[in-house]
Amino acid sequence: MADVNSLVYEAYFVRTPFQLLSGMKWKKLVALRVDGEGVLLGGAPARYERQLAFVPWHDITAIVVWRQLTAGNGINYIGVQRKPGAPALPGMNSGVSQETAAQLVPHVDYELFLASRPINFWRLDPERLQAAVDAFAPQVPVLVYSQPHAS
Repeated sequence: MADVNSLVYEAYFVRTPFQLLSGMKWKKLVALRVDGEGVLLGGAPARYERQLAFVPWHDITAIVVWRQLTAGNGINYIGVQRKPGAPALPGMNSGVSQETAAQLVPHVDYELFLASRPINFWRLDPERLQAAVDAFAPQVPVLVYSQPHAS
């Protein structure tokens, strides 16, 4: 039988001098953690503690990787699609209105948008993510949404 701790998926933000300047020291900040309890979405490094959000498996219907089209290369995100009525999560998108979100990412449900984090300053390992989800919540799919082409 596999060691359950070896199946936990953790990704960390890259350490930057900004951490030292902002008083956060050289601490490793978790960007994403998937374990037997659920999914931990890290906050933006500058507002880490205020935006940190834990979502238990019983609230999760899917884990979704999606992309926002921008003027540059675009931004990849990861989020948790949650059951209706799940409690609101803190996060960087919480101040964005439903109308604005629909303009920015029409292919992403508003609740998913609110429960997502950009994959910036850290790397997502899709195979390890899938292995962790399969081990801890095999009923939860990992989905990849594609951005419709701009016309």
